[in-house]
Amino acid sequence: MYITSLDIGTSQIKALVAEAGRGGKLSLIAAFKCPSSGIRKGEVSDINESSFSLKNIFENLFSLNKSALKNIFVNIGGANVKSHNSKGIVAVSRADNEISQDDIDRVIKASQAVKLSPNRMIIHTVTKEFIIDGIGDAREPLGMFGARLEVNSAVIDAPSQNYKNISRLVETLDGKISGLIYGPLAASRSTLAKIKKDLGAVLIDIGGGSTTMSVYEEGKLLHTVGFPIGSGHITNDLAIGLKCSVKLAEAFKIFFGNALAKEISSKEKISLNDIKEKIGMEISELDKNFKAVVSRREVAEIIESRLTEIFEFVNNELKLIGKNGRLPAGVILCGGGAKMPSIVDLAKEELKLPAEIGFPDTGEMEIIDQDVSNEVNDPEFAVSLGLLLLAKDQWMRNNEWPISDKLSFMNLKKIFKYFTP
Repeated sequence: MYITSLDIGTSQIKALVAEAGRGGKLSLIAAFKCPSSGIRKGEVSDINESSFSLKNIFENLFSLNKSALKNIFVNIGGANVKSHNSKGIVAVSRADNEISQDDIDRVIKASQAVKLSPNRMIIHTVTKEFIIDGIGDAREPLGMFGARLEVNSAVIDAPSQNYKNISRLVETLDGKISGLIYGPLAASRSTLAKIKKDLGAVLIDIGGGSTTMSVYEEGKLLHTVGFPIGSGHITNDLAIGLKCSVKLAEAFKIFFGNALAKEISSKEKISLNDIKEKIGMEISELDKNFKAVVSRREVAEIIESRLTEIFEFVNNELKLIGKNGRLPAGVILCGGGAKMPSIVDLAKEELKLPAEIGFPDTGEMEIIDQDVSNEVNDPEFAVSLGLLLLAKDQWMRNNEWPISDKLSFMNLKKIFKYFTP
């Protein structure tokens, strides 16, 4: 049986295919990616356009094995996804005060009683801790005893149209969804080890059109939020600042970019011939009207300015929850934007925390093909791999792999209604 993860981003679409074996064992067998279109700031803005770009991925999946289209786990994201802290309280139903699964389900449902506008829906309820008769920090209350059960939760909601658009997008290409999962939850599953979640860490996922952050401490999700700024904005800034095409600006960013301008000598220059040597294209194909020699430090200054803005947003959120400069495990950076040279040093300077690049952990699955292993050992595959690992977690809870043919669309929401961090 095959499990497929699908990370639909603003600039790229990435898919991973794993074969599910007994005992929840996953064997990663294929990785695909292609440029995306019709996606803006992490959300579907044009279904027809985005389905055209997604079609290439689905053709590859079908060529691999048509059953790879039957169980797809998809990310949902964007700056319009919100998180709220909530609390639920119920009385334990059994006469002997033993807490049952029904009690747990009821208290979680009670914590979902938050006021939402009609066009929004709850996509996850992440349990932080259970409280039994006033005594907190219970991770798994099943089988314990008490008269009153409480739960502190993070309720994550999104615009209903986001959910429906992604579902329609996949279904129009004959794919079947087994779960829609908030991107930061998937990224944290693959990049944050338990020790980091316990000590306290902030995961920053810099995508093409948006950036998300999620904060963990004592193993609990404290906060998560998204910003409508990503690495694509850096490209736009370069195009404006250098007065060149977006295509050429992207080449400057990828091949000559740096997050810290002070590390670049003011004497370093970049010409179109330098770009040509890097990507093997004729100058006229890149930008026939651009004839300037560019200062590499100027390129770095533009990049640093936009990344500093992103880190300012992150730091403001950390201040709101009282965690600025107070997370011992520091900053973990993932997403395509995390590959910018010197970004770790800039994060340390701006956030006053230790920082590192978050590479997805592939230790929980088997990878036979070295090319696939090399492909996914990249911070931009954090969400894709995390989706597969959350699918595995589902199996561990239910002791059954999801079979889309046996599930109604509404049941999919129930399967992923809550996660234990």
